[in-house]
Amino acid sequence: MDEPNSELTASAEERAESPEFDSLTPTAEVVHGDRTRDDFFDAVLGLDSPATVGDVAEYAGHGVDAAREYLEWFHRMGIVTRVTESPATYERNQEYLNWRRVQRLRDRHTTDELLDYLAAETERDEEYGEMFKVDSPNAVSIAARASETGRSVEEVWEDVSAWKTTRRRISLLERALTTDSGDSATERTAV
Repeated sequence: MDEPNSELTASAEERAESPEFDSLTPTAEVVHGDRTRDDFFDAVLGLDSPATVGDVAEYAGHGVDAAREYLEWFHRMGIVTRVTESPATYERNQEYLNWRRVQRLRDRHTTDELLDYLAAETERDEEYGEMFKVDSPNAVSIAARASETGRSVEEVWEDVSAWKTTRRRISLLERALTTDSGDSATERTAV
């Protein structure tokens, strides 16, 4: 290893003094990449349709070069998929996010807890089916239901959205309860 230039080395007098740690830049400010990463991650999670690098940079509040680097990294990680090459557009990879949710459920809850949650969500699903008298939330005509029941369209829409959320939870819980290792993320449920 080469010795640094003498202008860059401390003198004997300077070496005798202890460093002033309080005058140093705080570590959190030096390692500021996490905030930038989180900004880009939040921007990607909010994507409802393919977006350009410039769009993602704007959503994250950072530059285009940083957006390009993070999007490429997210692409390698599977968080986003590249939709087009020129201009490069990306979209959120919902399958990856679902896989992460399943992993978190497995990590944070016991099998018995997951079974209890699944039973509760299944019961809720059945209640929605009885309420709307159809097999799926996609079969509900929101306007017709509002007219039939005298409720507002917004109220019926909220119930249908809650039913769809219940169905998504059931799917995630069933996947979390799958004991197969490996490809459980690609399994699909019949719900």
